[in-house]
Amino acid sequence: MADTSARILRLLSLLEARVEWPGGELAERLVVSARTVRRDIDTLRELGYPVEAVPGPGGGYRLGATGKLPPLVLDDDQAIAIALALQTAPATVTGIDDAVARALTTLRQVMPARLRAASEAFEVTALRNYWEFSAPPIDVATLQAVGSTIRTSSCLRFDYADPDGRVPAPGDANFRPPHDVEPHHLVVWAGRWYLVARDRNHATWGTYRVDRIRPKTPAGRPFTPAPLDPDDLNRLVVQNPDRGDTPGQWQCVGTATLALSADVVARWAPGGSVVAPIDRHSCRLTIGGWSWAGVAGLFITFDTDLTNVEPSELRDAFTSIRRRLELASPARLRPRRQE
Repeated sequence: MADTSARILRLLSLLEARVEWPGGELAERLVVSARTVRRDIDTLRELGYPVEAVPGPGGGYRLGATGKLPPLVLDDDQAIAIALALQTAPATVTGIDDAVARALTTLRQVMPARLRAASEAFEVTALRNYWEFSAPPIDVATLQAVGSTIRTSSCLRFDYADPDGRVPAPGDANFRPPHDVEPHHLVVWAGRWYLVARDRNHATWGTYRVDRIRPKTPAGRPFTPAPLDPDDLNRLVVQNPDRGDTPGQWQCVGTATLALSADVVARWAPGGSVVAPIDRHSCRLTIGGWSWAGVAGLFITFDTDLTNVEPSELRDAFTSIRRRLELASPARLRPRRQE
């Protein structure tokens, strides 16, 4: 009986994890026959769970949208995933630390002993890696406002703050009217949150730093989302030099012109760097580090010609690196004497 109960809970967990399952795949996952799966499905229905049959070759099942579901059905992997997600969430979102701690405690209290042990096996302490160029944590209210407009396919109006966090007022030289966009995706990359949206006035796609968004209410009118695949998101965020990034707060910040296109440099430059296009084959890269030699090393990784290097401390660092490499290289071989 214990094996049957565990199998039915596992079946329920699988049905919750995916919209639809072929009957044969469920049987394979549970290591039982198709007949046993049908019998377990009938048991779930008797318990009040709305399991629907899916017609078609081989048949299948899905969990309906109504009915009383258990408060928590997790397997070991899901318990570990939730525990890790809750413990790492405060690193990029602010204002939810207390809620995260309470949620983790509540989850562990209702878990069976075996699952609680699995989740407690991963106690995470987050320490900063100084080569991570992450942005300040996002305010949870801003994240909820932006996420809600994406979920409901509603237009979003917002002020866009300057890199220092200030929103220019009317009359300021750099004042900009509120953006009016169709929000499509939230993307997290290199420790930063980005909104991918389509500008309603110019019909162009844009990428905005969520930590600089100041939503305005009420929510806008509904729109029909355009399909975007992972390649589109990669182009609009990872390969996009105009994604609102600012130089990391380092004691050494340098800049140089690279003989590479801006999209290539933007793809491989770490967070906390700024890429400014010059033409199709060159761009200006600004990047920081804890030492001038470290900044020079980051530029060298692009393996291309560098010009207009600034400031002088960065030029001196390149000279020092060249001298050290010459000292470290083996002596040149003397040419053989002709006999």
